[in-house]
Parts: sequence; C-alpha cells; structure tokens
Amino acid sequence: MIVVRQKPLKEIVKAVAPYRRILLVGCNTCAAVSLAGGELEVDTLVQTLRLASSQEGTGSVFEGAVLQRQCEPEFIEKLEIDDCDALLSLGCGAGVALLADNVDIPVIPALDTMFIGSAKGLASWRAECSACGSCVLGETAGICPITRCAKGILNGPCGGVNDGMCELGDRECAWVLIHDRLAKLHREDEFETTHEPKDYSVKTKNPEWDAHARGGDR
Repeated sequence: MIVVRQKPLKEIVKAVAPYRRILLVGCNTCAAVSLAGGELEVDTLVQTLRLASSQEGTGSVFEGAVLQRQCEPEFIEKLEIDDCDALLSLGCGAGVALLADNVDIPVIPALDTMFIGSAKGLASWRAECSACGSCVLGETAGICPITRCAKGILNGPCGGVNDGMCELGDRECAWVLIHDRLAKLHREDEFETTHEPKDYSVKTKNPEWDAHARGGDR
C-alpha cells in the first residue's frame, strides 16, 4: 500500500489561510489504512482547523467528505464542491493530482506521500518498494535492495555492515537479509550473481503510461 502521513498542522493552516470555504477530502483506501485520511482523521482535522480559524478570527469554513478512492475518476465525480474555494486533500500524491485535474479550484495536499510499504502492525509500516520499474525481487528473495539498503546497492553488502546491521545503525543490512533468506531457500549460490546497473530509464515518468505501454519485452 501507499503510506502517507499528515503534514505539520502549521503548514496546513498556512496553506489554507487564503481561502474562506475549504472542503477536506479524505480517501478511504491507503490513506485511511495509514490512519491519515479516513473519516476519523478528516473529522479531527476539520475540528482542529475550525478551532484555529476561530482563534485567529479568519472566518474560514471547513467541511469534510471521504471518497472511497481519490485516484479514480468515478469516485471524484461524486464529490460536491459547490461554493468551495479550495479542496484540502487527505490522500496520496496521485489523489491530489487527479483531484486537481478534475476541479477548477485549488487543491492543497494535507499529507506527504512516503513510500510503498507493507504493514508490520497497527499504524506501523516498512518501506518495501521504490517503484523503480525494473523489479529484481525474484533474484533477491523478495527483499528490495533499492529500498531496504540505505545506499540502494545492487551488489552488496558494503564495507559498513557490522554484525548484520547497516552502518547507519537504524536497520538490518538488506544484503545480509537477502543472503540469509536465499540460504533458507537453498539458493545461496545465487548470492554470488552480479546484477547489472539499474536501468532507471524504465522508471515510469510518462503521465499517460498504461498497462500496455511496454508489453512483455524490453
């Protein structure tokens, strides 16, 4: 899932200050699971912004709505924005972009999009994918060195590893994890495989890309 987190309140308050009627738009999929854009988070932020507006005497009006997904037009079409001066999106960057493409008023992001990750527990995720466009997970036992290694090394580990830990001290070394999992799968000989430099030209940057754009061959 796409993991997001709310921007600092001061940043949000400053961004909405020029507008009088603001509709907060949540997303009931990834943002909701991240505890950043579901009904509860939208309602909480509405109340917080109303209080801030009252204290500052700006007279701004805040209302809330939650879409099933912000990244699909069929849900955005159901959004009622009459009399709104701006939208405050509690969705990922894709949601902000699609909202902005379908309305004629400013769309302000309330969240920062962090990474594609997997759940570790309640409100806890681990970055698993950087959407590089040329996946090597089949060769690295499902552990992405681009994402999990602090240096994004394709052939590791580097000289900074110590007792299985990255030299940064905040994570296990991705390449030690890859080695151990390959060994568990009786594939340790594959650890010696040299990976070619990552071809970042295939990383999707074309806004009109679709599922048939590349086909099965490179």
